Amino acid sequence: MEETSLRKRRGDEKSIQSSEPKTTSLQKELGLFSGTCIIVGTIIGSGIFISPKSVLRNMEAVGPCLIIWTMCGVLATLGALCFAELGTMITKSGGEYPYLMEAFGPIPAYLFSWSSLFVIKPSSFAIICLSFSEYVCAPFYSGCSPPQVVVKSLAAAAILLISTVNALSVRLGSYVQNVFTAAKMVIVVIIIVSGLVLLAQGNTRNFENSFEGASLSVGSISLALYNGLWAYDGWNQLNYITEELRNPFRNLPLAIIIGIPLVTGCYILMNVSYFTVMTATELLQSQAVAVTFGDRVLYPASWIVPLFVAFSTIGAANGSCFTAGRLVFVAGREGHMLKVLSYVSVRRLTPAPAIMFHGMIAIIYIIPGDINSLVNYFSFAAWLFYGLTITGLIVMRFTRKELKRPIKVPIFIPILVTLLSVFLVLAPIISAPAWEYLYCVLFMLSGLVFYFLFVYYKFAWAQKISKPLTMHLQMLMEVVPPEEAPE
Repeated sequence: MEETSLRKRRGDEKSIQSSEPKTTSLQKELGLFSGTCIIVGTIIGSGIFISPKSVLRNMEAVGPCLIIWTMCGVLATLGALCFAELGTMITKSGGEYPYLMEAFGPIPAYLFSWSSLFVIKPSSFAIICLSFSEYVCAPFYSGCSPPQVVVKSLAAAAILLISTVNALSVRLGSYVQNVFTAAKMVIVVIIIVSGLVLLAQGNTRNFENSFEGASLSVGSISLALYNGLWAYDGWNQLNYITEELRNPFRNLPLAIIIGIPLVTGCYILMNVSYFTVMTATELLQSQAVAVTFGDRVLYPASWIVPLFVAFSTIGAANGSCFTAGRLVFVAGREGHMLKVLSYVSVRRLTPAPAIMFHGMIAIIYIIPGDINSLVNYFSFAAWLFYGLTITGLIVMRFTRKELKRPIKVPIFIPILVTLLSVFLVLAPIISAPAWEYLYCVLFMLSGLVFYFLFVYYKFAWAQKISKPLTMHLQMLMEVVPPEEAPE
């Protein structure tokens, strides 16, 4: 079946998501509220309910711990403002991918897509779904750990469900995101209000001498920032779906300016609430900080906490799937992955092949026993690409002066974020050298082999395999290459 025949057969049909005919391309379905919900919903996942312990373990005192959370929020906001300039200057979906392509050419862009598609994005998706699964299973296995088979099976089911929802409809995916973002904000508000009420009643003893015994070495600060920024991960997610934002010049920066400071305020106040109820020692001994908080403050309604934490993690997983699918889509469109990954469903107008591919890779990551350490080591790769992308912003100020910049941040902001990225990449390696960092770099560079074999030289035998595969997948999934919208 030819690509045109699918279009001809469905050419007179209307999109199932609207009463008006549409081109077979990604549609501008997302407004300011949905964009803000994607930022808030993707950032607030399992991190704030678990990682305060890791930040405190490195800083060893309450005062510096709260400062670190504030610094992480400021860094995320500055990074997102740099990405806002990039997103309104280069209005393509795919996050860092099109920016690296414009600034440095295809090789850095390909290495980013290679690292993100096969490790960073799917492993993060898998970890979030595993966290969801553990919270859901815990009440059914009181007093013992739930079996790993049950946890992993439920996590795999969650991945399949979320991938299916996002492959069916952009609007349905954004509605799911909006609902779960609202649900997670409920538990955030409950924790913050409960903590502030206790604080107002005079429970301030844990904040006395809050800087005593603090560990302020370069290594401890860098590792604390690393753990805090993991909880903020997702600050750049809206740049993956720029093409689906209505009026991106207005809504992209507004969603960032509203969303990230909102998350930062919530994180600081939630940490204050935790420390109002628990001493530093008790917090370090807690298996799940939010659950311990709920047991002490909300009993007998403490069951609300694990329920809403599950909502929070599933919302973050949905946001991660929604945006990562677009990265696969753009890489396929540029010829850096199988062409079928850039195709759009003629019925649903979603990048269905890209989303399902991302989901399948995430399920593979469910299989290993423990991939938390793997994700941490590859987080350093993510900050390597964040720094490289923002360096590209500085470079394009001089090499691409002709590009229109509806938003233009002061030059010192990208310079500062680039320097902080270098610090975040190098400091953990210097303070705690490990072979895993070398393995990570070698894996990223191994993408060059595939780039030159399949993308740059395009050997005939590879084309003979990919063309029939693309044709059969196209017929099976009823997908076609995206069309340009008529002027």
